Amino acid sequence: MPPQPIKSELRDSLRDYWLKRVEQHTGDSYAGLGMSKFPEDLRVYEHLLWESRATAVIEIGTCRGGSTLWFRDRLVALSRYRTGPRPFVVSIDLDIEDAQRGIAETDPGYADGIALLEADVTDPKLPARVEELLPSGARCLVVEDSAHTYATTYASLAGFARFVAPGGFFVVEDGCVDVEEMRLSPDWPRGVLPALHDWLATPAGQDFQVRRDLEVYGISCHPEGFLQRRSASS
Repeated sequence: MPPQPIKSELRDSLRDYWLKRVEQHTGDSYAGLGMSKFPEDLRVYEHLLWESRATAVIEIGTCRGGSTLWFRDRLVALSRYRTGPRPFVVSIDLDIEDAQRGIAETDPGYADGIALLEADVTDPKLPARVEELLPSGARCLVVEDSAHTYATTYASLAGFARFVAPGGFFVVEDGCVDVEEMRLSPDWPRGVLPALHDWLATPAGQDFQVRRDLEVYGISCHPEGFLQRRSASS
């Protein structure tokens, strides 16, 4: 079922509209599995997958599994138009039991293109485990969608930026938690943008640039979150 529609008047404030959209997207789904992502951000992801020639997605934060299937399906669809390693998604979460059950019910053969990994992103051994799962020659898009705290965001960037090839993308999701006007609830975590800013100041972070121009559809959960690795010539 699609999420409940929202009603918005032109006289409403942009914040009012934003809050309605945030509440709405928590009830969205893909192939019957929950997927809490704005359609505007999903459209940007399609552009990034194509532009970077990505053949694999490393998704840090599986949640209910809808986005895992969505990324796999987008990679499969785009692979029709070019050659490369087989499309593959590695999705990581502290607890994958529910997502694994739902994905298996929707697509019993999911393991051909998806690996579900139960792990903690702050574990320094995790990147090596993920590397073993990726097909040879994979070009990766990395998506950070874990707990939206300083510790998990920084660990994701420090551990997984190396998987992004020059010209490729790392997306830090939900920096909106650190923007007061965008916060839906006082219970929301904090720390995404401070961690991002601190990591960008490191030698590894200086290989990346923030692409605010990719927030192209007027509304995004990921302010400052679209990062591109600089090419050798930049």
